[in-house]
Amino acid sequence: MYELGEFQELEIIRIRNAGAFLGLPGSGKKDDLILLPGTELNEADEVGNILKVFIYKDHENRLIATKREPKITLGKIAYLEVKDITNIGAFLDWGLEKDLFMPFKEQTIKLEKGRKYLVALYIDKSDRLSSTMKIRDYLRTDSKYSENDWVDGIVYNIVDEIGAFVAIDEKYEALIPKEHIRGIIAVGEDVHARIASIKSDGRINLTMKNRGHLEIDNDSNTILSMLKENDGFLELNDKSSPGEIMDALLMTKSSFKKAVGRLLKHKKIEFYKNGIKIKK
Repeated sequence: MYELGEFQELEIIRIRNAGAFLGLPGSGKKDDLILLPGTELNEADEVGNILKVFIYKDHENRLIATKREPKITLGKIAYLEVKDITNIGAFLDWGLEKDLFMPFKEQTIKLEKGRKYLVALYIDKSDRLSSTMKIRDYLRTDSKYSENDWVDGIVYNIVDEIGAFVAIDEKYEALIPKEHIRGIIAVGEDVHARIASIKSDGRINLTMKNRGHLEIDNDSNTILSMLKENDGFLELNDKSSPGEIMDALLMTKSSFKKAVGRLLKHKKIEFYKNGIKIKK
């Protein structure tokens, strides 16, 4: 049985001008063979040789073999670039001659040509290879990471009420709760974050903040920098709304209050009218 979407060892049964026709090793079958195009043959390839090839389908929906290594295999996740968007769906670069299809129903956001997104490879109801952005079921929860480790991941979904869903190392499931997101992030974007906690089921919560005093130091420096850029005054105080603080400084109100408290303690700023200013 041929394994669509995976690597398989097949035997060269015969060679013709079109290429090599491959079959299951030792089966003795001379029909139901798969073509390996002649452009991929070399002088060492001859009848009886066993080749490791990847199985996919050509433009006419026929099984075909290739020695090339695709960027993704069946049931796996990869970060692929959108090559084209048509009226039937998107086509992704997965390293093979025929681009990988993604139907609209498997897209979680409107895609942009030239951008990269995390996708999984599956076999659709028509027995064809296809891709999906709905990758949560393909992610694992058995990472070897520990709390406070810094990790790299890619955002694969955003739910405004919850936060940003991230695939660490393109394989492990994680979430950045909305209150721990710094700045603006988008689906398909790389993120560098710290593991805040690991649940009993292995799911990971991330934060884009440093630990304790390091975070306050960074926020304090951010406030001082913004004060200097605004002639020593910012119209922000502990009564400002969380939205106003986030828009101006890209930090939560809680972080703002902690950093202002430290700056006041060290006599670097003072309250002035409806805001804060650098203390002379």
